[in-house]
Amino acid sequence: MHIENFKIFSDLVESESFSRAAKLNGITQSAVSQQLRSMERHFNVLIVDRSQKQFRLTQEGKLLYDSSKDILHLYERLDCEMQEMRKVISGNIKISTIYSVGLHELPKYLKTFMQEFPSVNVHVEYRRSNHVYDDVLHNAVDLGIVAFPLKNRQLEIIPFKTDQLVVVTSSSHPLAGQSDVSVRELEGYDFVGFDKDIPTRKATDEIFREAKVTIDPKMEFDNIETVKRAVEINAGFAILPVSTIANEAKNGQICSIPFRKKNFTRPIALIHRKGRVLTPAMKQFVQLLTGDKFITNKKNGIVKNLKEVAGQSA
Repeated sequence: MHIENFKIFSDLVESESFSRAAKLNGITQSAVSQQLRSMERHFNVLIVDRSQKQFRLTQEGKLLYDSSKDILHLYERLDCEMQEMRKVISGNIKISTIYSVGLHELPKYLKTFMQEFPSVNVHVEYRRSNHVYDDVLHNAVDLGIVAFPLKNRQLEIIPFKTDQLVVVTSSSHPLAGQSDVSVRELEGYDFVGFDKDIPTRKATDEIFREAKVTIDPKMEFDNIETVKRAVEINAGFAILPVSTIANEAKNGQICSIPFRKKNFTRPIALIHRKGRVLTPAMKQFVQLLTGDKFITNKKNGIVKNLKEVAGQSA
């Protein structure tokens, strides 16, 4: 029995999908089935109750899953401790992030991280918020990045940063050029928003609700780039994080207007499964984004705060 057997079995149980477990481990669905049968022969027990339509473990299967997680946890911790003893920072990091952060926040940090740790390969996937949570919970990625993080007993939430929300219009919109705007002044204007299930849209709806303002969206989109393009052609105003429209505002493509006497924000956080052992590379990446620790550059011995470096290079 190899450590890979326990990894494949754990992925199968957590995803409840042979195809998903196969994809996570880079093997065929048939190979996952063969691994399961091999484990059943090895322990001489039935692991999955095949009389049920839905995926369900037997009592022996539940015991094997719990033990598999313990074995994998010990192996991951041992591997990390060995890397730390050898002062090795290498390997792979898989990240699932919402579009706005992946496109507008991450690049400067990734550039700094890859310069400091060229032996680490970082793979980034751009996803809708609900898919980011699924990726993390099903161990498809190491870290997730979301806005307005939802509490979950299976997740560890690490604050990353907070964005200010502003009103965004085209340069020809009636509100363009104002130094600030109240929520009530927005009533009556066409609104371009995110789809209803996206956290920033939910926060926007709450802003209108608290101000007792009724606004029906003229257009709804699932990503920030499409929302910005709609604003540019004067389809309506939007409420967006100020960091995501910096280039367009600088070039005069759209106008950014702060709220009057109000400070609406969008919290962003890193998430990972509770109990997950972070490799030295993952720890360094988390420290880079949170800026809570100083990191030594082994090439020249300089100690510096990587978050500040990333900010300076932006």
